[in-house]
Amino acid sequence: MSRTPAPLSPESVDADPIAQFRRWYGEAEAAGVRQPDAMTLATATPGGVASARTVLLRGLDERGFAFFTNLESAKGRELVANPRAALVFHWREQERQVRVVGGVQLVETTEAARYWETRPLGHRLSAWASPQSRVVDDAELEARVADVEARFAGQDPPLPPFWGGFLVGVDELELWQGRPDRLHDRVRYRRDGGGAWQRERLAP
Repeated sequence: MSRTPAPLSPESVDADPIAQFRRWYGEAEAAGVRQPDAMTLATATPGGVASARTVLLRGLDERGFAFFTNLESAKGRELVANPRAALVFHWREQERQVRVVGGVQLVETTEAARYWETRPLGHRLSAWASPQSRVVDDAELEARVADVEARFAGQDPPLPPFWGGFLVGVDELELWQGRPDRLHDRVRYRRDGGGAWQRERLAP
């Protein structure tokens, strides 16, 4: 890392975790971090079987972090059955991570449709064609793509009924910043009994 970051402490960060995340995200973009919107999404079945994969942040407001996917995919089924998730952003170039833990809710269909319309045509066709997370062979997948291209020739593919978004709320948000000798800075936001945000330092 080419710069020496300012020390991270509960007193140095914004009182609002979303505002602080936006600040760090903007700094990651300005620093040329490759794909700062990439986030690891961890889910679990009701029986406690965990899984994780990388998805892209596609919305952020006071409600939390939004991403979009096939609702019938493995992650979609797990989130419907067990609506809790964790997210991790890793900005290696800055020696920073952000971890989020919270409850999950489905994004409204109208909001998903607005995002759907911004996607490139090829992405929309692929979303229609792919039975995400299901076992397929190459020939079947190519045939499905050809069928979808023929079905929607000359028109905009509409939002599929099996496609939408999830919103991960913020019960906890942790900032991690590297320091020499692995004495890293960690600051966690969590709600107190009255719903106000508390900031506290964690041991590295």
